Amino acid sequence: MNDMVVISVDDHMSEPPGMFDKHLTGDALATAPRFHTTDAGTTYWEYQGRKLASVGLNAVVGRPPEEYGMEPTSLDQLRAGVYNVDARVDDMNANGIAASLCFGSFVSFDGSLFQKVPDKDQALVHLRGYNDWHGDEWCGAHPGRFIPCGILPTWNMDATVEEIKRLARKGFKAVSINDNPTVLGLPSIHNAYWEPFWKAITDADMTMCLHIGCGNPAPHASMETPIEAWISTMPMAIAIGAADWLHLDALKRYPTMKIALSEGSIGWVPYFLERADFSHWRHHAWTNSKFEGEKPSKLFRKHFMNCFIDDEFGLRNLADIGEDMVSYECDYPHSDCLWPEAPERLWSTVKQLTNEQIDKVTHLNAMRFFNFDPFTHHSRQELSVGGLRAAAKAKGVDTTPKSQGGESPLAAGDKRIVTSGDIVGMFTRHAEAA
Repeated sequence: MNDMVVISVDDHMSEPPGMFDKHLTGDALATAPRFHTTDAGTTYWEYQGRKLASVGLNAVVGRPPEEYGMEPTSLDQLRAGVYNVDARVDDMNANGIAASLCFGSFVSFDGSLFQKVPDKDQALVHLRGYNDWHGDEWCGAHPGRFIPCGILPTWNMDATVEEIKRLARKGFKAVSINDNPTVLGLPSIHNAYWEPFWKAITDADMTMCLHIGCGNPAPHASMETPIEAWISTMPMAIAIGAADWLHLDALKRYPTMKIALSEGSIGWVPYFLERADFSHWRHHAWTNSKFEGEKPSKLFRKHFMNCFIDDEFGLRNLADIGEDMVSYECDYPHSDCLWPEAPERLWSTVKQLTNEQIDKVTHLNAMRFFNFDPFTHHSRQELSVGGLRAAAKAKGVDTTPKSQGGESPLAAGDKRIVTSGDIVGMFTRHAEAA
């Protein structure tokens, strides 16, 4: 376990106040998203008339398990590693994580905040400022420890192509986009609108990250559905987008296109591929699908990286998924994250694999798929679980669970089962409070 090198291709951070100060000036800085604190001590971002209360969406790492359902209402209720990059590296060391790809929070995982505001000229300037902060300050502070992942102005295709080229020059390896752009009022991925994007992203050899919950919803049956039922099905919801993208004509025109299914897990993949092959065999005579004699499962294994937090079943069936297309994700600082004991759980599920397979799913696949080599800055021993934890111990990183507070889904003393409606109601109250 201590010899493993673990790269996480899906983590999150909450953006710190003042993040635009070094990257924008004048009117651009004056009109940038602003961080506010209310009289009650809660914090929120405001941008073009929108108030964004969830500064730490589900960022409950480091709390006792009883508080995982409490939504943070201010940065003060978060572990510092959620919004401070130096503290993040300390927490990565304590958890044995060599490198991390981080999605944003108040801008949405796919950056769709900038899509939803009225002044798109301002939004383009501020989106670029966001990318500069992410690349220069967050990822740049600790070379070799972060995989830069940008966001794009997809409402403007010319600007999108230019931003891809700019990000490539800055060393970005990935972009996060919405798996179903129609929810943003844009054409579907099957529309010619996206053709310049497909060319630019493959020319730059960047990976597209499709994070669960951005476009296609992770549905629950009713507001009375127990929240655990909803949580159980969330990863599998990514299959809707995966099926849509598997039928993308551009996969044939751009054979090097790379798509990561972020936070979707892997156990569902074998049946998904079996079903895709059956559907094509049974129905292609009338559907006019364009797999051109190639099985959908084969095409999927060429283009799609499958990412897991905890999936013992999937790892036992690695041959049916494709051992070259599976990568680990930690999901810091969300409630699924196993910090600071991720290596213990990961080892218990991968130790039945060969050493070569363990290296693939823990770091080699991620390095290849994201064109990222942390060993240009650090030795393997430094980046091993044992090496990183030794560094954390020497620095005295405290991993003791601490009560942090926040918005609770139930009233004090209420012991009934928490429902999906309770969580929806909590977020509604949280937003209204801003």
